[in-house]
Amino acid sequence: QLQASGGGLVQAGDSLRLSCAASGRTFSSYFMGWFRQAPGKEREFVAAISWNGGRTRYADSVKGRFTISRDNAKNTVYLQMNSLKPEDTAVYYCAADKYLNYLDSLTDRLNGYDYWGQGTQVTVSS
Repeated sequence: QLQASGGGLVQAGDSLRLSCAASGRTFSSYFMGWFRQAPGKEREFVAAISWNGGRTRYADSVKGRFTISRDNAKNTVYLQMNSLKPEDTAVYYCAADKYLNYLDSLTDRLNGYDYWGQGTQVTVSS
């Protein structure tokens, strides 16, 4: 089970940190990802991180502004979002990918993830 939190209403240029807490004892067996869905749009990839945080991947739209990280001791993945823009407004979802090989690529495909959290709303005003 994945529980996302940390969303809110902020102004353009502000920062937010999202958290996603996972239940269970095998958190390190999963790659983790963040996706977002704006009103009227499809859910899109934001960022992903490997099992130990050694590899990350970002959507071009957030590179240099967002940072994904994880703490396996706390079963939590984070998304630090800086320099927020109105176009970042969306519901943000965390997701878990049960990898078969720890060297597998980090995927940006929705169907590459096995479990999803409930989402947290991020609203950026101009």
